[in-house]
Amino acid sequence: MSRYAISPLDLDKLNTYSVYDRHSKVSVKDFARPAQAGMRVSDLIAALPAQLTGSDFPACIRRVAAAHRNGRPIILGMGAHVIKVGLNPILIGLMKEGILSAIALNGAGIIHDSEIAMVGRTSEEVADVLGAGAFGAAQETGEFLNGAINRGAEQGLGIGEAVGRALTEQDFPHNDQSLLAMAYRYKVPVTVHVAMGTDIIHIHPSVDGGAIGRAGHHDFRLFSTLVSTLQDGVYLNVGSAVLLPEVFLKALTVVRNLGHEVNRLTTANFDFIRHYRPATNVVHRPTLEGGKGYNFTGHHELLLPLFAAALLDEIDKQE
Repeated sequence: MSRYAISPLDLDKLNTYSVYDRHSKVSVKDFARPAQAGMRVSDLIAALPAQLTGSDFPACIRRVAAAHRNGRPIILGMGAHVIKVGLNPILIGLMKEGILSAIALNGAGIIHDSEIAMVGRTSEEVADVLGAGAFGAAQETGEFLNGAINRGAEQGLGIGEAVGRALTEQDFPHNDQSLLAMAYRYKVPVTVHVAMGTDIIHIHPSVDGGAIGRAGHHDFRLFSTLVSTLQDGVYLNVGSAVLLPEVFLKALTVVRNLGHEVNRLTTANFDFIRHYRPATNVVHRPTLEGGKGYNFTGHHELLLPLFAAALLDEIDKQE
């Protein structure tokens, strides 16, 4: 005998219904199709289950491809990790095809990209050198980048164009792997958005805070011009958790304040962790009045090549 004063609930009179009459969210019609050897990327995308990201990913690709077909801008904002995991060739390919209209970087982006151009490698082991106070003290990196920014500020250029031009003028051995050098060649605008003190070049003797401020503000205004054209266009945020989502939101409010109609756009965030600001400032808030926002979670080195390949297939199919 149980010591409890209560008894288990009697379920004999529970009202039931037929599973055949019930609405269900999952159907075998939405299941994935088996993978096969020799599948094209477009075949793989078509074989995804029509559930959650399996549905959102192809839908986003179709929207981006449609924007390209209709001559609308596709702007990429990205953190430096995208460069560090070796994805410059993917992005350079999209620029060469005329798919990427502009690129926005944080300050670390120009550091890793320039080191790739100069010596073909980047990203020191911070733990090995921080104890000696040597982290970020590479002479050539600081002198080259601060020199490029200082000269650019004097000539009324933004950081992105100034660095791209300097890389091209120096004709470094790995410029063909540099996002900024190749963007300069293809006349794709690059803007750079800096938080003072976050980047190693800010600790070098050659730094000029005023030049960074002038050239950086130039780039914010140039980025705002780009955002003003995003009606029916696309903004992609890849691997920036705080800085670029904030910059994008400020630029968007500026252009709307000035009367530009940017209320129908596609946005997407790609990162390996879901963060508040990209989800809010890129995916959700900007599309409240129209368009569609997407959030994709995964490693850049897998997700971005898949996205690019699927996009090229979709563009080819549409044409």
